[in-house]
Amino acid sequence: MTRLLRPSFFALALASALPLSSARPADPPGHDPYDQSKVSLEVDPGESKLPKVVLVAGRASHGPGDHEFFAGTAILMKCLKQNGVAPVMARDGWPKNEAIFKGAKSVVLYMDGGGGHPLIRPDRMELMRKLIDAQCGFVNLHYAVEYPKRPGDTNILSWLGGYYEQGYSINPHWVAKFDGLPDHPITRGVNPFTINDEWYFNIRFPAAMKGVRPILVATPPDDKRGTPAAKNHPGRPEVVAWAFERPDGGRGFGFTGGHVHKNWGDDNFRRLVVNAILWSAHVDVPAGGAKADIDPLDLNSNLDRKGRGFGGPKTADKKEN
Repeated sequence: MTRLLRPSFFALALASALPLSSARPADPPGHDPYDQSKVSLEVDPGESKLPKVVLVAGRASHGPGDHEFFAGTAILMKCLKQNGVAPVMARDGWPKNEAIFKGAKSVVLYMDGGGGHPLIRPDRMELMRKLIDAQCGFVNLHYAVEYPKRPGDTNILSWLGGYYEQGYSINPHWVAKFDGLPDHPITRGVNPFTINDEWYFNIRFPAAMKGVRPILVATPPDDKRGTPAAKNHPGRPEVVAWAFERPDGGRGFGFTGGHVHKNWGDDNFRRLVVNAILWSAHVDVPAGGAKADIDPLDLNSNLDRKGRGFGGPKTADKKEN
């Protein structure tokens, strides 16, 4: 669903190109923002008694500063290590060795979705089904929440509690004001915040929102309601992040933000997602929220080398996620 970028947006994309240091101290001499070699990949914790969380980052996608799946996942892995879990990270949409999923308490997907979603291959869906049957948590971030209608309706609704349905849901950039947070472990230590991202809404949820707990809700401008289904609800507050409790006790979390990489520098944005991953893995979230400490340099590290163009293949029916 690619659409042509307006010149103003393209200029913004280039303006956000690296380095991302205008709002923070300069990088140390010799720092290479594209050096990803120091991130441990597919290192199984072995006999560790800590809960294992597997995070899968997608391939390079979009322009510099957007869809930085590898760098964003590395930030989440760093935060999870501060909270008594054993994170394991894979790259390029799927692990080279699927054995790393064994014993996972939660799986986190941060990647391109839709018809090219790495999960939708039948063998991978079956692997995920087995994990879900073992009450593994299932977390999808940004574009990863978009699936074709099948398996969306047949599997994802019962695993994640909702998904982006092309032609029904919508994906504009807008400034979301989250001034009312529910009382939930995912919101512990998170203060009301306002942030500009590509927040998807009009998500396909199960009937009567069964098992779904809205976590982030905000009201977009009505001119952002770009599908016929979304236009039917002018002025309606929209759910852009949700928690899902499956009947068997398993847990899911959908989060539609994460297009703009610099947003991981917002303490509330970052802590909410870390809290949610812990919650999905049945790890107790501290009363004051998870530790989610990063160095400002982390935002300009482990980035995909995209140059001035747009990384990743696109097709005519692909939206700009």
